[in-house]
Amino acid sequence: MISTFVDIPEEFQIKETLNQNTYLVDGELIPWKGKTSEVFSTISSTEKYQPTLLGTIPTLGEEEALDALNAAVNAYNKGQGLWPTMKVADRIACMEKFVSQMKTKRDEVVKLLMWEIGKNLPDSEKEFDRTVDYIYDTIEDYKQMDRNSAKFQKETGVHAHIRRGPLGVVLCLGPYNYPLNETFALLIPALIMGNTAIFKPAKFGVLLLSPLLEAFQNSFPKGVVNIIYGRGRTVATPIMKDGRVDVLALIGNSKSANALQDVHPKSNRLRMVLGLEAKNPAIVLKDADLDLAISECIAGTTSFNGQRCTALKVLYVHEDIIEEFNTRFSEKLDALKYGNPWEDGVKLTPLPEPDKPAYIQELIDDATEKGAKIINKKGGETTDNYIFPALMYPVTKDMRVYEEEQFGPIIPVIPFSDIDVPLDDMAESNYGQQVSLFGKDINTLAPLIDTLVNLVCRVNLNSSCQRGPDVYPFTGRKDSAVATLSVHDALRSFSIRTFLASKDNAYNNEILEKLLDSRASNFVSTDYIL
Repeated sequence: MISTFVDIPEEFQIKETLNQNTYLVDGELIPWKGKTSEVFSTISSTEKYQPTLLGTIPTLGEEEALDALNAAVNAYNKGQGLWPTMKVADRIACMEKFVSQMKTKRDEVVKLLMWEIGKNLPDSEKEFDRTVDYIYDTIEDYKQMDRNSAKFQKETGVHAHIRRGPLGVVLCLGPYNYPLNETFALLIPALIMGNTAIFKPAKFGVLLLSPLLEAFQNSFPKGVVNIIYGRGRTVATPIMKDGRVDVLALIGNSKSANALQDVHPKSNRLRMVLGLEAKNPAIVLKDADLDLAISECIAGTTSFNGQRCTALKVLYVHEDIIEEFNTRFSEKLDALKYGNPWEDGVKLTPLPEPDKPAYIQELIDDATEKGAKIINKKGGETTDNYIFPALMYPVTKDMRVYEEEQFGPIIPVIPFSDIDVPLDDMAESNYGQQVSLFGKDINTLAPLIDTLVNLVCRVNLNSSCQRGPDVYPFTGRKDSAVATLSVHDALRSFSIRTFLASKDNAYNNEILEKLLDSRASNFVSTDYIL
């Protein structure tokens, strides 16, 4: 058994609960006196294990959800609202005001990241800092986009002034595993492009947004950002049923995305920006550098306990090296330190979902019954809030852990001698995000790369799968994604090309010159943002 009790450093102690008793709609932090939901951490602050009460959040209903929708619709105001018609430089100024205030809340947000979802201290700090960098990078990319648009062009006697415009009202739903970074990777580009938004935090990682509510309130015009709490079925479903949402921005599960899309009365015109599940494989060829492959696969399978869409969720290892791989991988796996997030050197931390250890145990039992074994000594050791990563071998297609995205600490290993085994499995899979390929012979790698790029959207050569750097495309095929969420591509995903066209004649040209000279239009402008 693994100890769950440590002396908590004072700076990380929960000394009082955070009772979030307001929600943000139409520019107002509205007091809530109705039903609330308790927010617990699976991290125990007592020697005898018990979950820690962190605070409460409002449990809003359909009425409050539709109030938020009305606020966003009114702020957009059929494209006439202050926000969608605002100068680009002024929208950027609002975003800069927000991020400057956000930075003052770093310690509070990092502490809540650790307690709410069990992310270790270095990764929690990295998530906050990376999110701040993402916002600044988005601002810079938007400036460059506007600079490139600050001109007229002429083709076959027609002048055109082409820019990117907003799509309308966005419903934004973020994930629990990156409740700040991936949520803001949706929300920030949606807002800066002139859309208005309703945002509902994930089930876990919800209180960490409380320190940022005032910054949202005072940085943007009323109704531009609306933040509500509650169950998705209770608040997100009626918003979608209403039909006035133009964009569904969701990082999570394809079942949730399908359910919400299905209730929208005009799904044909609903824009989707989705980051969904994946079953990213590693393929370890027989000439792979095993030191490198094992190190990268350890990181890929166990970072944040495997609770990442980009995690390596199945390992294909050539049978010529499988025995050595399993032995060495098991030793490195068992050497990983488990503990609370603020402890030095901790790699494995408590799972935020109370029922996750039991689910992982189900996968272990199913695989064991069908012929797999736990290879590492600590695999499957369980406490109240954790189950130690289990290296399962050999895994076959009839096992649940092969089919299901485990999103937790269990690592299936499949031997192969024919490369068509992993390739065929990937082709048949419902998912197509990334793959990690380990090897060095270019005559073997070249045709593999040429095939893999047609099955997934990122091939990682001798490295684990990952999202960053954020300037690179982040997307997927099949059930893994819709649209692309790099810094540049996200701005495009939340906007559409729109332009003013004018025939090249003296009458029109005089009007265009007056428009430019007067600066009466925020759209018709050749101002250059430094």
